[in-house]
Amino acid sequence: MPAQLPQKALRADARENRDRILKAAREAYALHGIDVPMATIARRAGVGVATLYRRFPTRAALVTESFAEQLEHCVAALFEALEDPDPWHGFCVFIEQICLTQATERGFTQAFFSQVPDHVEYTAQRTRAEEGLALLVRRAQDSGQLRQDFGVDDIVLVMLANCGATAGAGEQAAAASRRLVAYLLQSFRAGPAAPLPSPVRLDLDRIHPH
Repeated sequence: MPAQLPQKALRADARENRDRILKAAREAYALHGIDVPMATIARRAGVGVATLYRRFPTRAALVTESFAEQLEHCVAALFEALEDPDPWHGFCVFIEQICLTQATERGFTQAFFSQVPDHVEYTAQRTRAEEGLALLVRRAQDSGQLRQDFGVDDIVLVMLANCGATAGAGEQAAAASRRLVAYLLQSFRAGPAAPLPSPVRLDLDRIHPH
């Protein structure tokens, strides 16, 4: 038993370092976006650069892990929206929630659009989100409340527009997001309206929001 104590202590120390790195990364991304140098995050976490790279070999791995919890919450909100007895209400609440996450968690958009093959759980969550979004749109359209020419790729457009609108809003980012989303949701509701231009196919893995 005594021989196992150093190994347990090492595991605890490794977990503590990992938690400190993730906390420092989220704080840095919130202030400066995801282009913060890895060395800066290591200093903020109080660990060596080598320690950071042992835990997170690439910037993409660190960004993805930093926002894994936010993605999990968004997926949970999505499936909660799918259970809403009013499909239009569920659709609106989800769009509002994911856009608010964008506004308050700088870097979430980049993380969502990133492809990290080595992070199996994150990739699986994102795949679930894409499938759920398609169902969310279909339910709202079948209820007659969402315009029929709305497509799943239009949600990506919403995220890109929201990202741009909130990027320079500073402390007003959340308020700017709510205002923009309110305008957009009004335009998405079914009813007399001019035809839209042709749909735009947007490949998530090729989008690089700033």
